[in-house]
Amino acid sequence: MGEKIEAGGFDLSDRQRYRDKLRQCLTGLERLLADERFDRPKNLMGLEIELNLAGGDGMPRMLNGEVLERIASRDFQTELAMFNLEVNIAPHRLGGRVFDRLAEELRTSLAYADRKAAEVDAGIVMIGILPTLERDDLVSSNLSEVDRYALLNEQIVAARGEEFTLDIEGVERLSCTAKSITPEAACTSVQLHLQVTPARFPALWNAAQAVAAAQVAVGANAPFLFGRELWRESRPPLFLQSTDTRPPELQAQGVRPRTWFGERWISSAYELFDENLRYFPALLPICDEEDPLEVLDAGGVPKLAELVLHNGTVYRWNRPVYDVADGVPHLRVENRVLPAGPTVTDVLANAAFYYGVVRALAEESRPVWTRMPFETAADNFDAACRYGIDARLQWPRRGRLGGLAEVDAVSLVRDELLPLAEAGLDAWGVEPADRDLYLGVIDERCRRRANGASWQAATFHQGLEAGLSREEALAATTRRYRELMQKGEPVHLWPVGLREPVPMG
Repeated sequence: MGEKIEAGGFDLSDRQRYRDKLRQCLTGLERLLADERFDRPKNLMGLEIELNLAGGDGMPRMLNGEVLERIASRDFQTELAMFNLEVNIAPHRLGGRVFDRLAEELRTSLAYADRKAAEVDAGIVMIGILPTLERDDLVSSNLSEVDRYALLNEQIVAARGEEFTLDIEGVERLSCTAKSITPEAACTSVQLHLQVTPARFPALWNAAQAVAAAQVAVGANAPFLFGRELWRESRPPLFLQSTDTRPPELQAQGVRPRTWFGERWISSAYELFDENLRYFPALLPICDEEDPLEVLDAGGVPKLAELVLHNGTVYRWNRPVYDVADGVPHLRVENRVLPAGPTVTDVLANAAFYYGVVRALAEESRPVWTRMPFETAADNFDAACRYGIDARLQWPRRGRLGGLAEVDAVSLVRDELLPLAEAGLDAWGVEPADRDLYLGVIDERCRRRANGASWQAATFHQGLEAGLSREEALAATTRRYRELMQKGEPVHLWPVGLREPVPMG
């Protein structure tokens, strides 16, 4: 979805032509896989972080155009709404002191962006959902002024044919409707990319699916939306409902949502691209001039533009990515389950845990996905989103007993997954100092049962107990969050509560 897309209407012939081109692209992908044309392993990782703009009062600022103009860097791009930005970090080779290098790059980039945002009375907030967002902030007039967002909104709204229903029951319940997909913009995420060979892709994707719940449990950072306390990680249900092209009748028929965990383990990356074509109608039927099969016949490498575009409108939590770099095609697993923030250290701790544990799980002699039904992985993901650090998950028993056992997420992470992550980072060649620093952050979160979501909720409730209104408590929590985010200590060290004085009476 990062490609430039020009607005314009579509007719029936556009959709038929696009469907034909998608089939050609899928055939082209199948041939590339059969001919082993893909890049050799380079152990490359990539990182993208979606960000919020907020003022000194903690309220959102619809100023991304002005801020991006001042930043003037290709590393920063628009996101869906005017209070969103995204920072993209160039690919790095996994190994050595990669996480410390990334930390330095991110701190430098974010500090520069924050200084530029301050010129228009705004600041960067790295958080899963900005707690001060209100319904009136998430309307179509606040979409970023980019053709592709307006066009995507138009097509999803047309496909649904009625208002979107947001109904999330957590600590409290939120029930409302929306006329556009703009509520999706509340979800600000971290995307972790891992370039892999086709042979290794299925094991790494399966491992990423299996561990998604643990990632969310320790990394949850989005407990509030529209003044309501919902799930500890409210992004997944919000994203699902705000992009759902299915009216209730299609939901009742079992039609799959475009925001999708999936429904089975895989044995080839091809299966995921094939499912995307079979299950999901085109939203943006924009055809490229390239004939992918002619390019292949001539010995070239096709862009598979229609396949790439369509793939970008199916919101899997672990998404397959096809791309071409320096004339050579490659595949990536894009991990999308994590919220942004709270600090650079926390983001990189989440990344170190992910890259380590998927490597180790993918190389086990009895992989976890051979011992756990896929439905269990999906149920675990929901439980982690609901309860965060306090979630209980189903996981295969060790040894001869077999079967599944229910276990605290923190116990699973500390006793089983962190040792695997340590071994995985060793296998990547990450230096012990980096490994121990960032995995130690995950261990401390588990030991203290503290993450971004738990800090936000506890601080908000202290504000209420001190006499603040809900709106005041959310704004004060956001201001304190940003202050601690800028100091940079990982979230498990953040003191709960508001530093600023609370008015009496």
